[in-house]
Amino acid sequence: MEISREQFEQVLAELEAGRMRVAEKVDGTWRVNREVKEIILAGFKLGAITDMSQGQFPFFDKDTYSVRSFKQENGVRIVPGGTSIRRGAYVASGAIVMPPSYINVGAFVDSGTMVDSHVTIGSCAQIGKNIHISAATQIGGVLEPAGALPTIVEDGAFVGGNCGIYEGTIVQEGAVIASGVIITASTALFDATTGEFVPRNADGRVVVPRGAVVVSGSKPLKHGPGAGSGVALYCPVIVKYRDEKTAGSVTLEDLLR
Repeated sequence: MEISREQFEQVLAELEAGRMRVAEKVDGTWRVNREVKEIILAGFKLGAITDMSQGQFPFFDKDTYSVRSFKQENGVRIVPGGTSIRRGAYVASGAIVMPPSYINVGAFVDSGTMVDSHVTIGSCAQIGKNIHISAATQIGGVLEPAGALPTIVEDGAFVGGNCGIYEGTIVQEGAVIASGVIITASTALFDATTGEFVPRNADGRVVVPRGAVVVSGSKPLKHGPGAGSGVALYCPVIVKYRDEKTAGSVTLEDLLR
């Protein structure tokens, strides 16, 4: 796919304005815009390494992917202290970014969301409205292959500190991910309210159901020479679904804003 520098710049401008997205929910199903991801990838070939140093800090990167600049009228609260938001990322008015954080190209962060200290939001990740992504959490990026959906966190979810949500995981609306939970493409998610493992979706992705409250857990090793040894494997567990008490426990976020 041949992309001109002019086409690339136009797409980045549309991404930054929120008029274009890498992935969108259509009729209840998330769909990826493959062409947009291909153009983002083309930007790495189009760019030349340039000196972007600021003061005493040396900084060299492709000129196609410089750091975004914001103005007061953007309505984004960016607290000083080392945050970097790359070109091609959208951060909506009303979002809060605490330092230091990093938001990569193609990411979409909607209004009312707080990106806390030491959070990284990977390339093309889609983050909905009114979410708190707590300190030291990593939201993985999925830039390649171009046809793959990115990692998605839907409206009203709460992600605790030191979590890792990777490899195209979908966290549905209102879910609560407790501190320290790691979810990858190979993670088995157990629902203690039903006694069953949560099935993957048609694309083979891990989907955290709407309103689920997920904590770190384990499951016994059942196969191979180690079976019955008492050794357990990591396994995130849904312990309940969000209720008024759970909602009240995260209401403090509204006060902080």
